[in-house]
Amino acid sequence: MNVSKSVVRMGIDLGKNSFHLWGVDDLGQVVLRKKLTRKHLLNTLAQMPVCQIGMEACGGAHYWARQIAEFGHDVRLMAPQFVKAYVKGNKNDFNDAEGICEAVGRPNMRFVAVKTVEQQDLQAMHRIRQSAIKARTMQANQIRGLLGEYGIVIAKGIGHVRRRVPEILEDGENGLTESFRALLSELSAELSRIDQRARDYDQRIQEVFRAQEVCQRLSAVEGVGVLSATAVVATFGDARQFGNGRQFSAALGLVPRQHSTGGEARMLGISKRGDRYIRTLLIHGARAVIQSVCRRDKDDKRSRWIKRLVAERGTNRAAVALANKNARILWALLSRGECYQVGV
Repeated sequence: MNVSKSVVRMGIDLGKNSFHLWGVDDLGQVVLRKKLTRKHLLNTLAQMPVCQIGMEACGGAHYWARQIAEFGHDVRLMAPQFVKAYVKGNKNDFNDAEGICEAVGRPNMRFVAVKTVEQQDLQAMHRIRQSAIKARTMQANQIRGLLGEYGIVIAKGIGHVRRRVPEILEDGENGLTESFRALLSELSAELSRIDQRARDYDQRIQEVFRAQEVCQRLSAVEGVGVLSATAVVATFGDARQFGNGRQFSAALGLVPRQHSTGGEARMLGISKRGDRYIRTLLIHGARAVIQSVCRRDKDDKRSRWIKRLVAERGTNRAAVALANKNARILWALLSRGECYQVGV
């Protein structure tokens, strides 16, 4: 008898070259416990009857989810921290697969939506751009630090470095040696190359933004720009995996942490869970909106709410509150396919 015909739910512990399968029947009895190599995984799953398959949302999980789903299987991805509670005994690959199999069958489990190839391409652009921005900041700080050792101080900010370095190289009376001038010239050229690389990725993201109607709908929200809109679409897609706007905002870490016991509710600062990159973009966008509202003295309903919040709670808390509000609006626009209505 082929026991794989009885499998109704399966957990797969993903690896680079080896994969561990744990399957149970409709009574929860273990009927499959197998280790497979990378080249045999898809062939084995293609020959099995359709079942529910759970995996942790780790490196390569979205690729495997797309491949396995083509065979008709119901593939579910879960955050590793949600699976950990179901792993019994010491950590090993089969115990992990068993915990995944148990977790995917829970009715209240939260799942991660499988990304499309287009989403992963767009997310890769953001990740590479982010690394270029980080490298540019490091390069600029190194230039500022080295010049400080020679008594030349440049103010913080990439713009100040761009402007001052050519002036410093041309100044023959600042005490710099020819050796250090050559080094500084090389550092400046490298900074220009990194700067151009970051601009190139900005342009690529801008092209994707223009081509996708959903990104343009999201950017209509005050405080949401090209980067925020494309990053949200790349990470969450249509966002229908969230039941409401609060769940979406909680996934970004924009809601308060809770530490309640004995009937006493205690709310703390924001949880800072989920995607730090998107959370940062939304908060920076909210800060820009607050500055605009206060500078232009706007008097619409949204602006009055922002002003009251700034007066009562301060700019920082107001920025987080506005980012939270924008996140909930973004969920509504994504999940319902609606257009943003100003003042509603």
